[in-house]
Amino acid sequence: MSKKILVVAGDGIGPEVVREAKRALEAVNEQFQLDLVFDDALLGGAAIDATGVPMPEETLVKAKASDAVLFGAIGGPKWDALDRAIRPEKGLLNFRSGLNLFCNLRPAILYPQLAEASSLKHDVVAGLDILIVRELTGGMYFGEPRGFRTLENGEREGYNTLKYSESEITRIGRMAFEFAKKRGGKLCSVDKANVLEATMLWREVMDKLAADYSSVELSHMYVDNCAMQLVRAPKQFDVIVTENLFGDILSDQASMLTGSIGMLPSASLNETGFGLYEPCHGSAPDIAGQNKANPLATILSAAMLLRYSLNADSAAKRIEEAVGVVLDKGIRTGDIFTKGMQLVGTSGMGDAVVEAIKEIGKH
Repeated sequence: MSKKILVVAGDGIGPEVVREAKRALEAVNEQFQLDLVFDDALLGGAAIDATGVPMPEETLVKAKASDAVLFGAIGGPKWDALDRAIRPEKGLLNFRSGLNLFCNLRPAILYPQLAEASSLKHDVVAGLDILIVRELTGGMYFGEPRGFRTLENGEREGYNTLKYSESEITRIGRMAFEFAKKRGGKLCSVDKANVLEATMLWREVMDKLAADYSSVELSHMYVDNCAMQLVRAPKQFDVIVTENLFGDILSDQASMLTGSIGMLPSASLNETGFGLYEPCHGSAPDIAGQNKANPLATILSAAMLLRYSLNADSAAKRIEEAVGVVLDKGIRTGDIFTKGMQLVGTSGMGDAVVEAIKEIGKH
């Protein structure tokens, strides 16, 4: 039975990096006879240009009829002057919400070949392997009321609402505990329970859930301390679970431990295992169309797609192994380039990964 993959390239460097990730999927599709079928759809700025809205209904319909979505990036200066309600970013938020993609997985793994590319000392980051589990459809990004208002003295005020229900916290908490159980058995829940009521409840629910997971060691940490600890001693963490805003910030910070945000994949899942897979980086309009972007984060996102939505772990490992082979050969895009390495562009890196997949398959 065929598996349907919806490809949403998006804006900026999105089409370039997604093209290379799709090539990697096609290579393992041939080796493992996965029967993958691909379709395309618009989202973000590209959708605005073509249809006038950032998320056409057709895109959501196609996604719901698919087994997974491979996504690039959205946004850019071209659309910054639009009203907030119809900007590209709003389309992505509505897309995630419409598919109930509440669980965002952001692994921060340092490939040993890139230890020197990290901004931290080798002994601090060597062997780094963290999974950040971010709640993705709640918190201030979605909380109501929100907006702008004019006060009695004529001054303008912007406001947002941070809120979480017990059920929202429970479902992301259970996902995090399950991942921790399969990994190193350590879960750190990050909040700001000393000042924010929504995260006071977050901590209470996490403590309650811990009773169902005796094999997992649960700890709590305030978000400001977590940010500091990620720089001071990142290897103390195995799995981190946190709310939407904190997760956004901490996962981007963790990306720099790995040498480049261009190396970080991500998955956004719902309760059925359906997922949206995308690199953690943005659309990088300053280098779009220049064959400079690092496609490895998107290629590794494709590996996550195979693992989490298609249960094709062997094919996922083949892609990940190929990335390791390429890095062993010293092949680098500009963001991870160091002296003595071989500098390539987006397509060159894609070529190298596909070739490595084919070579590994021969043995």
